[in-house]
Amino acid sequence: MTTVFKKIIDRQIPAEIVYEDDQALVFKDIRPQAPVHLIVIPKKEIPTVNDMTEADEALVGHLFVVMKKVAQQLNLAGGYRVVTNCGPDAGQEVMHLHFHMLAGRTFGWPPG
Repeated sequence: MTTVFKKIIDRQIPAEIVYEDDQALVFKDIRPQAPVHLIVIPKKEIPTVNDMTEADEALVGHLFVVMKKVAQQLNLAGGYRVVTNCGPDAGQEVMHLHFHMLAGRTFGWPPG
């Protein structure tokens, strides 16, 4: 089954893209939970954190470098939160590895 994120990668459905390179895509969440709420995905289809292999190590590291670049581009100097969910019990709705970048407000701890 093709996920909504794969359809965004393939430009079958629109998204407000803020960053793209050959390995990653960053776009605005359609149901934001903060003033800035971005979704960071690899273009490679990996369903969950549990489906990653050692071969994906560089790719996942690249996603974090992308988040740093996007944070600088958007001037998120006050900080931001990075969240990922693994599986339905954790709230993962789209089975394509992704990270939420949240910013623009103060966050509490613990989350959830």
